[in-house]
Amino acid sequence: MDLPITDLVVFVVYMTAIIAFGVSFSFRKRTPKDYTTGGGRLPSWAIGMSIFATFVSSISFLALPGNAYLSNWNGFVFSLSIPIAAWVAVKYFVPLYRKIKSESAYYYLETRFGPWARTYASICYLFTQLARMGAILYLLALPMNALFGWDISTIIICTGVSVIIYAMLGGIEAVVWTDAIQGIVLITGALVCVSVVLFSMPEGPQQVIKVANEANKFSLGSFNFDFTSSTFWMILVYGLFINLQNFGIDQSYVQRYLSAKNEREAVRSTWFGSLLYVPVSLLFFFIGTALFSYYQVYPELLPEDLKVGASADKVFPYFIVTGLPKGVTGLLIASIFAAGMSTVSTSVNSSATVLLSDFYKKYINKSASDKQAMGVLFLTSFVMGGASIVVGLAFNGVSSALDAWWALSSIFSGGILGLFLLGLIAKHVSGKMAGIGVLVGVLVISWMSLSPWLLTGTGMEDYQNTLHTNLTIVLGTVTIFVVGFVASNLVSLKLKIEEK
Repeated sequence: MDLPITDLVVFVVYMTAIIAFGVSFSFRKRTPKDYTTGGGRLPSWAIGMSIFATFVSSISFLALPGNAYLSNWNGFVFSLSIPIAAWVAVKYFVPLYRKIKSESAYYYLETRFGPWARTYASICYLFTQLARMGAILYLLALPMNALFGWDISTIIICTGVSVIIYAMLGGIEAVVWTDAIQGIVLITGALVCVSVVLFSMPEGPQQVIKVANEANKFSLGSFNFDFTSSTFWMILVYGLFINLQNFGIDQSYVQRYLSAKNEREAVRSTWFGSLLYVPVSLLFFFIGTALFSYYQVYPELLPEDLKVGASADKVFPYFIVTGLPKGVTGLLIASIFAAGMSTVSTSVNSSATVLLSDFYKKYINKSASDKQAMGVLFLTSFVMGGASIVVGLAFNGVSSALDAWWALSSIFSGGILGLFLLGLIAKHVSGKMAGIGVLVGVLVISWMSLSPWLLTGTGMEDYQNTLHTNLTIVLGTVTIFVVGFVASNLVSLKLKIEEK
């Protein structure tokens, strides 16, 4: 499929401008603090838009419509938990990080439980970010594949290399400001897409609602208390835990809290970015539903290879290419592409910060100079970017990138939210007791992650589906907190008995 010259010009100009804007920050004289937190001088509205754009990325813009197209609005329940998580974050986590003034989110764990806790959490974070970056790179390849028919693996590699350069040079300031631009463009593009679909229906916009309603596309899922499948309650519980982890202990968010001018500005940006995502995610789900109705009415417009469930994530990119006016297509593809790049660069930047603070400065060179620290940031950015390309290639062929990302984030999170909650709530818990909690939690996570493979073919196939895979993060978190808390209280009780 050939791209009209208008769209090609828009695409090239937009991409060139965004990349040049991001790279322009590299010409400033910067310290490691400037590179990781922007020197604590960024305005709250830009940070808020950056938080929103980090949530959106290409995972939301492409995977959420694909999820809604394939099934229903069950995935939207995830967004309903965001305001609760944001409230907890501004109440407890934002003041905590602003107080300790460390560029690492995991320094706090060392102050509570010792060096092992900081290292454990850092490793879990790095694995989670690799999964996230891989999913985004894969989703970025979909519209280009639909547009030109290029090989997805080749697109992932080329995109990954571009992101590595962008992430290494830009720093957090470039990430925040480009995110702010992308957020505005993406919302505008989504509204244009909805408008085109609604007013392309032969019976008018109401036909979208009618067709979708007949297919039960607006369902939020079953309200049964069943945690073996994607029910309303399962997604709500999962969303609450994963969003508490995002807003409370994710390095990407913590760096944004620290980049604000003061605590009040950090709180304001958190509320702005989180609350903006809820209606916008609803818009993305409506796009997927609207496309379902659109292609039910115009089935001849959808190629046969996209009519199978495994291709749900490719339907929206296909519509962007074939259904939008000239110029809008190029702008939307460019904005999706650039938004994904800026989101990946966020993960690259935060991962490099963790590697510098929690590993290099901790174990290799405690008195590193600014020059040495900047060298480590550049090197680790390159390494994490390269690893993300490998993970992105592994995503190629999955039926739903959203489901795959949710499952991997549950597993790789390692229940570190439970460790943070243990430190914040249970003040008397020692490092040793917390370590016991983590050990048991890791065993639970390993069991939930590996049992489907271990049990398949042994005559116990029903047993492997006891709980939904996404609940891995929930059980891991709860196990670490409960075991650490109970173990500490048992020790205290034993000591009291012995004293008597």
